[in-house]
Amino acid sequence: MISRKNKLFYLLIPFLILIWSCAKISAPSGGPKDKEPPVVVKSVPENGSRNFREKKLIITFNEYVVLDKINEKFMVSPPTSKKPTVYLRGKNLNVEFEDNLKDSTTYTFNFQDAIRDLNEGNIIDNFQFVISTGSVIDSLSVTGKVFSALNLNVPENTLVLLYSNLSDSAVKKQLPDYLSRVDQNGSFRINNVREGKYRLYALKDIDNSKNYNVIEEEFAFSDNPVEITPENNYLPVKKDTTLIKPGGAVIIDSSLIDSGNTLILFAAQKKAHYLTSSDRKMPYLLIYTLSLPPDSLKFRFSIPGIGDKAYFMEKSRNNDTIKVWLTDSTLFSMPMITTIVSYPFTDSTGIIVNREDSVRMRYIAPRAPRGKVTRSPFDVKYNISTGSIKPGQQITLTSQTPFKEPDTSRIRLFETIKENKERIAYTLIKDTTNVCRYTILAKLTEGGKYLFIADSASLGNIYGETCDSTGIKFSVLESKSFGKMTLNIMNYKGPLIIQLLNNSEKIISEKYLKGGGKVEFPLLEKGTYRVRSVFDLDGDGKWTTGDFTKRRQPEPVSYYFPGEIEIKVDWEVEQDWNLEVKNFKEQKLRDIKKR
Repeated sequence: MISRKNKLFYLLIPFLILIWSCAKISAPSGGPKDKEPPVVVKSVPENGSRNFREKKLIITFNEYVVLDKINEKFMVSPPTSKKPTVYLRGKNLNVEFEDNLKDSTTYTFNFQDAIRDLNEGNIIDNFQFVISTGSVIDSLSVTGKVFSALNLNVPENTLVLLYSNLSDSAVKKQLPDYLSRVDQNGSFRINNVREGKYRLYALKDIDNSKNYNVIEEEFAFSDNPVEITPENNYLPVKKDTTLIKPGGAVIIDSSLIDSGNTLILFAAQKKAHYLTSSDRKMPYLLIYTLSLPPDSLKFRFSIPGIGDKAYFMEKSRNNDTIKVWLTDSTLFSMPMITTIVSYPFTDSTGIIVNREDSVRMRYIAPRAPRGKVTRSPFDVKYNISTGSIKPGQQITLTSQTPFKEPDTSRIRLFETIKENKERIAYTLIKDTTNVCRYTILAKLTEGGKYLFIADSASLGNIYGETCDSTGIKFSVLESKSFGKMTLNIMNYKGPLIIQLLNNSEKIISEKYLKGGGKVEFPLLEKGTYRVRSVFDLDGDGKWTTGDFTKRRQPEPVSYYFPGEIEIKVDWEVEQDWNLEVKNFKEQKLRDIKKR
């Protein structure tokens, strides 16, 4: 029995809980979210100060800030030999520099979007601080755009350099007078420039030297010096030129900062001969790659104490990749093989010599699986596995390892007519440049249905592996299952390479024209395509990159406008293409995401 007092106590518990919850103190909701970037409330010296002689800047904000990738984004123009130190102390941003600043020079400290508030991450976009060591603030500017050669895309992490020294050697040996960075839409702007004549360059700076001193660096140069005067000065872009797209994306109207200074970024062709890599991904395959195809000096290979019958070599079409297939099981079962290779090498004086190296090739076998190990059949890939091929297309067989001579008596090809199968003749052709590829030549008709049969062990490799039995039904599609594109090339009569590209800009097909006229791309699958023209100025049948030492720009290209061309089944698209303008491509500006 529960006493009367205890019963009253239990009845009061819910009321006490209710009263306690009503009296509990909660944190305030905090009001609307802060969307404003930090604001500079003072600085020492003031932004725009003249006759500056100190070695430190202090910029004070109205709130605490953080620095995002400051080492990557912060730049000083003109650059100093030692990069200033940037750090935070309270609400103060401190910039200290060791170098003595040049006299009568305007310096721009560019932070880009590295400064943001602590709590919400609101960014101060394109924040710059300007001081002068003289009595004048230089106020001129130069603007333009940078595109990558061949694909005309906007390059990332690219510097723009401005030199008052007009000699070609300056960009290789000296720091630039001014520099900036290409933005996400390909535009650049260098502010606070002194009046004068300059050389303009763009650079993907691999070694952070601000110089074009590594052949692998992508580079661009203007053909003629740039005159910077008050008459051709470009005013800063006004804030109201920013366009807000649906979904919050921000786009800058690039036409407002297009000064006509267009730079085409290219990677120069390698000129030095050397061994770029060596690899052993399979126990019986050694791969060596060269920087350039060998000329009079050939690539030679040997294994000490091993005769040349224990292996054979296979070279790529341009001879810069060499595959060595080991055929002796005693040899390829060894985890380490010492090889001797001889190849062309460019020494420090620029002379090509024959260099001999000892290269150790290691193969680490994967750990064997537990339990019973099953036999792995010889794996052959067929281009008919999808069930169909295009008209005129032949059957191809490929593998990862070299084929041995196939047993053609156990490989058969049939045409299926209603319920009957009629055997048809074929010829099996070995690829002359690839020991892992065969082609079957046969008379195949549009709309025809076929059956390919390869019996067990009819195909195998030189290492004793054989295939399982295979049967594949396939058909030859009719021409009406595809579309066709015809382009009428106008207003250009020189040599052209017309390239058909997919959505990823991978080359599907290309045609060579000696002048204007029509070019056709038949048997296209349904989808959207892009087309690119290469202006083959040297007439060698391929795109040629730039060469700064010869002051040769990369061969120009242009993309079909207005962009993609849609192809439908059993449909022919015919388009006129005006090629008056070189290096043209419709640019989709990148979205600037809110942070």
